[in-house]
Amino acid sequence: MPLTTATPAVRDLPANLHELRATGWQSMPVKRELRDNFVRALAAGDDLFPGIIGYEDTVIPEVSNALIAGHDMLFLGEKGQAKSRIMRLLTRFLDEWIPYLDIPMCPVHEDPERPITRLGRDLVANHPARDIPIGWWHRDDRYAERLAPGTKFADIIGELDPAKLASGTSMSAEEALHFGLIPRMHRGLFAMNELPDLDELVQVGLFNILEERDVQIRGYPIRFDIDVLILFSANPTTYNRSGKVIPQLKDRIGATLQTHYPRERELGIDITRQEAAVDLDGEFPVLVPPFMEEVVEQISIAARDSSYVDHQSGVSARFSIANYRTMIASARQRAIRLGERPAVPRISDLGHLVSSSLGKLELDMMGSHQMTERQVIDALVAEAVRKVFEEYVDEHGLGDIADIFAKGVKVEVGDMLPSAAYAERLERVPPVWDKAFEVNAAESPAVRASCMEFVLAGLYASDRISRAQRHGRIEYEL
Repeated sequence: MPLTTATPAVRDLPANLHELRATGWQSMPVKRELRDNFVRALAAGDDLFPGIIGYEDTVIPEVSNALIAGHDMLFLGEKGQAKSRIMRLLTRFLDEWIPYLDIPMCPVHEDPERPITRLGRDLVANHPARDIPIGWWHRDDRYAERLAPGTKFADIIGELDPAKLASGTSMSAEEALHFGLIPRMHRGLFAMNELPDLDELVQVGLFNILEERDVQIRGYPIRFDIDVLILFSANPTTYNRSGKVIPQLKDRIGATLQTHYPRERELGIDITRQEAAVDLDGEFPVLVPPFMEEVVEQISIAARDSSYVDHQSGVSARFSIANYRTMIASARQRAIRLGERPAVPRISDLGHLVSSSLGKLELDMMGSHQMTERQVIDALVAEAVRKVFEEYVDEHGLGDIADIFAKGVKVEVGDMLPSAAYAERLERVPPVWDKAFEVNAAESPAVRASCMEFVLAGLYASDRISRAQRHGRIEYEL
């Protein structure tokens, strides 16, 4: 519902067209408004896209150029690469409030000086400025988006209104139209997600808006000078597939911006921490060892490289985020049940990642050799543990760590095994562990248990020891 001058946040702003003109306010196209505000933020050294990590030298400079150039934009990338988030953040560069003609039944937020509907033009032409009410539209409300699958022409562009036709309104009259999302976002931003899945007829309508900035419905000669920034997102594979997007529409998108997954694992961990937004404090605090964060992120990296996973679909950052939250939840549940503080995630907690991973991977049926999704997830976890463990071995000289344990010793671990039980399995924690994991394992039974599981899982993943699993417990044999 449009905000009115009765809203407390805008009650001191001009309430009619006469007062508005007295302030010196000037009408401005939305792309110029975006450009001017963006340039001011850029010159001031502001954080342009808060919360966007890893795009500082790649995507953000290209978005900046597109804003300054006044381009409509297409964000081309696989799922979970912050395409929608960047599009939504563009509202930061709109004016906080803009005025509009407060006309009952008017489908758009009319520019007071440049109305595009007959209702708006008649109001300005036939009434004194003091009698023309002004409302105020907040920038957060000037953005709308739509997912392409199932979207019809009427949804985003418009259609003839049967009720109005039945009442006697002429089919060629403006009043006979029901406006879709794009006309209703006049003077705002509209985003269409998954463009290649959009019906071809609707693509033709978008082409007309990008080319002529007008709306034509069912061929009737009713034209509107729509002022809107159009944004798109798409997966590269489907976007580049012949016939999915009409060439004329592609040709008229001003800038195509290629997104990507984090180039470094550390950036991926930063993104996961930020987006998971897990409170690690509280009554049952959680301490996450660095190697556990690395393993969780490495699972996603392994999935993106795996022959078992469909590369065309991609592996979203939401995969890492959900798995990180599950790992924390499993550790915290153990701490609550056993009365331990702090809760420290272990490798055995990763056994619960199936619940947060199922449905987030699309398998390559040619490459999976009929493996189930659960089997693929188990394989990815094992690969991630091996990769991270070998890095610790290389960096900290743990090549001989298997010699720490006497031959023939069996060690049982599990996600619900008390941390103190691990101390009973090994009488002491070798000093080399403290160096390897950058935590003082000897001071905390929970941290020591986590370190022990990581070493055992790493030795197993490196084919140095064997493992048997039964009844929720894992037994390693050296």
